[in-house]
Amino acid sequence: MCGIAGIVDAAGGPVDKTLLRRMTSALAHRGPDAEGYYFNPAARLGSGQGQISAAFGHRRLKVIDLDAGIQPMGSPDESLWIVFNGEIYNYKELREELIARGRSFRTKSDTEVILQAYEEQGPDCVTRFRGMFAFALWDQKRQRLMLARDRLGKKPLVYTHQNGRLIFSSQMDSLLQHPDLKSRLDAAAIHHYLTFMCVPAPRTAFEGIRKLPPAHYALYDGRQLQITRYWNLNFHTKRKIQLDEAVCETQRLLEESVRLRLRSDVPLGVLLSGGVDSSAVVSIASRLANRRIKTFSIGFEESQFNELPHAGVVARRFNTDHREQIVRPDASSVIPTLVRQFGEPFADSSALPTYYLAEMARREVTVVLNGDGGDEAFGGYYRQLAMRLADCYGDLPAWLRRGLLDPVLGSWPDRLAFANGRMSPKRFFQGASRPRAERWVSWIGLFSEEEKRRLYTPFMRTQTGAEDSAELMRLSFRGLEELDGVDAALAVDTSFYLPNDLLVKMDICSMAHGLEARSPLLDQVLLEFTASLPGRMKVPGRTLKFLLKETQKEFLPADHLNRPKQGFAIPVAQWFRDPLRQWLEGILLSDTANLHAYIRKEGIKTLVDQHTSGMKDHGHRLWALLMLELWLQQFIDERPRVREDSAVAETGRLP
Repeated sequence: MCGIAGIVDAAGGPVDKTLLRRMTSALAHRGPDAEGYYFNPAARLGSGQGQISAAFGHRRLKVIDLDAGIQPMGSPDESLWIVFNGEIYNYKELREELIARGRSFRTKSDTEVILQAYEEQGPDCVTRFRGMFAFALWDQKRQRLMLARDRLGKKPLVYTHQNGRLIFSSQMDSLLQHPDLKSRLDAAAIHHYLTFMCVPAPRTAFEGIRKLPPAHYALYDGRQLQITRYWNLNFHTKRKIQLDEAVCETQRLLEESVRLRLRSDVPLGVLLSGGVDSSAVVSIASRLANRRIKTFSIGFEESQFNELPHAGVVARRFNTDHREQIVRPDASSVIPTLVRQFGEPFADSSALPTYYLAEMARREVTVVLNGDGGDEAFGGYYRQLAMRLADCYGDLPAWLRRGLLDPVLGSWPDRLAFANGRMSPKRFFQGASRPRAERWVSWIGLFSEEEKRRLYTPFMRTQTGAEDSAELMRLSFRGLEELDGVDAALAVDTSFYLPNDLLVKMDICSMAHGLEARSPLLDQVLLEFTASLPGRMKVPGRTLKFLLKETQKEFLPADHLNRPKQGFAIPVAQWFRDPLRQWLEGILLSDTANLHAYIRKEGIKTLVDQHTSGMKDHGHRLWALLMLELWLQQFIDERPRVREDSAVAETGRLP
């Protein structure tokens, strides 16, 4: 696991070595063990002969082939050079195939496997890699740069392409070391952030900077940048299979996925939340590993958010070497550090316990397995089941829904929540009659379009006038019309929510401490298999994650497998009403808050007052605004003047 950065200049002038070192040094936390650089002839001396300048920087976290595997790595004739962040889990199998075809290797690293595979197949080599990766490969003969990112987006890659120059990096603060990049806010990105709690790819929160989307590679020859998608998860082609066969194959693929991710030349453990997903990983890893497994868990003093007792049950059952830690509201001291690491506003509050969990694990291990992806692979979110129920509701006669059921059911009080505490029956029925995309946004959206417009300053309303966050979801749901509601929801969670939120969170929080996190439940072969199963086999009736639970019923207690989903969240609502209230108000309601250039101070004050009085729960909304303000303070250089719109100030109250 590593950090990568680079500059490719079509003009062929020499690259500023000090600048590249500064960009690479900003990634030291991702690779604390070593650093390295590559400068092609034009980058060193300048060319004037039509040669493109290419320069790479690399920070290394040693996990595989500790003594070799040094990067940047070149081919024997030095015509190819690569910097690589990630792990190719099937590298041993690919290496044997390449050796059988006559190729020889100087190292035992997966990095060299990528180089040799590229020599054999060119850019299509990415289709052979089973793992998590972001890499840059310079082809000196073809004068071409290749950038690539893994299928699900586990490893990040941000870039900017302007004036014949392409600059890339693993993280935003590294990229922004380049003096040609201005820290200007992308208002449309912030508009979507306030709905989804993150900035969806390929946008970033900065003008002119983009993320390479998951399952894509890019080729740059100095004239044009071509971006190609190389993989899609297919939910449409369903296999004919009996339930017992599906359970057996799921078990086999789970064990294979965990076994591949146990490959490591450094100490390894498992992040154990206490939920079904991480418990299953511990169960399998404990049986496959040739040593006692280390496990790590985070909890809270607030009992409704604390899963430590459940994690303890699993740790004792499999005799793991277990560590626990309590997160308290004094954690506000690390939040600015988190903001710096993410590089753009990110409002999933579970980033905080994830950060602490990674910090604790890194004291003892370098690699951890986690349970990320179980909800996307097996159907673990209530909204996935709700999508199917809403489809059935939508099939009722319109006169019955609109004339009777919608008004009655939509009037239910918000305090009646589903088991996960995230969606009330009122919210469900308010979205149930809408098309799938609009329904989805109404369920998961932090602020509605109307609420955002009421909160915006005149500047922000002008800049985002044509933007509609629901359009992003319409694109995500396109082509899924014939799928069962559960499968359609799974497809969108895998392509949208997973890469933009969950995987960003895990990568940033783990790599902030130089910890490599691996996700066995997100193995692409396993995902391709579960996607090929009928939706009602994954979520029969109201049972979430049925297949995963079937594989584990021999190993985990029934009450552990069947308890309601809890989720990995912090008690942000309670914290903002008492221990962190003064801190929150001091930041969001300060006369010097940068946020007021975009969000009206009066609108923010209404949210704070309603929340702290107990009138409404705006905990997650206030967290999102807090993260936005802290990001503005750290990253944005130019801000518009604040000008209050009196008409909006008088009428723009949130409902």
